Amino acid sequence: MGTILFLFFLVLFVIAVGTLSIRIVSPYQKGVVERLGRYTRTAQPGLTLIIPFLDRLIKVDMREQVVDVPPQEVITKDNVVVTVDAIVFYEATDPVKLVYNVANFFDAATKLAQTNLRNVVGEMELDQALTSRDTINARLREVLDDATDKWGVRVVRVEIKRIDPPADVTQAMHRQMKAEREKRANILEAEGSRQAAILEAEGKAEAVRRVADAERYRLQAEAEGQSRAITIVFNAIKEARPDDKLIAIQYLDALKAMANGQAAKIFVPYEASGVLGALGGIKELFSESGGPTS
Repeated sequence: MGTILFLFFLVLFVIAVGTLSIRIVSPYQKGVVERLGRYTRTAQPGLTLIIPFLDRLIKVDMREQVVDVPPQEVITKDNVVVTVDAIVFYEATDPVKLVYNVANFFDAATKLAQTNLRNVVGEMELDQALTSRDTINARLREVLDDATDKWGVRVVRVEIKRIDPPADVTQAMHRQMKAEREKRANILEAEGSRQAAILEAEGKAEAVRRVADAERYRLQAEAEGQSRAITIVFNAIKEARPDDKLIAIQYLDALKAMANGQAAKIFVPYEASGVLGALGGIKELFSESGGPTS
């Protein structure tokens, strides 16, 4: 009976030892194995065996983690107090360093991020801090990555959640923004009026230029027409070879048109007397017209 009990407890002991010896490491984890308080090896994901009561397995999560930096007040370079908070994303690269080189990584990362956030924002003026979030993120990530390298951690990125200035500064910024927008609107309106005036003046100048071109074309056409008419008449007269009698007849037609007016006297050019003397009936013409003969 005693032998049976011994064998029973022996089997139970073997089962318990086997159960305590088998450890499973998840795919996103790595294990740090200690034997009697001394580091021995790093266990990879999967099944690993340890010596019960002598070995200890510390699992380290290798996934990307988040550290939420609490809000804090920071004084900018132009002496404005702003409230700033951030988020730090990191991932473990060396589980041994993460276990042995830092006691509480979350607290250490939070304090380190707060300190460097005050330093980075404190070197900027308010307007620069509000518009340079990417610059702040990059500088914080670089500083934190260098500081946490000995902890076996790589800082992936840093994001500023908010930068809140005081209420009075916010109201002043809103007024400034409104004034700036009104100024831009007035500038655009003035520029539009100036462009409209320029276009209107250019339109009037173009209209005057076109009217002048049309009038010049009309006068040029009339002059060319008169020139051609004179040329035609001159050529016709030249081809007809007129004599003194024809010229006298033309003078008589002109005198007839003059005699039809209301004038009491008619002055005949002296040169026309020689031409008119070639005709003997000039006296009868004036008698028929009923006008004076001088």
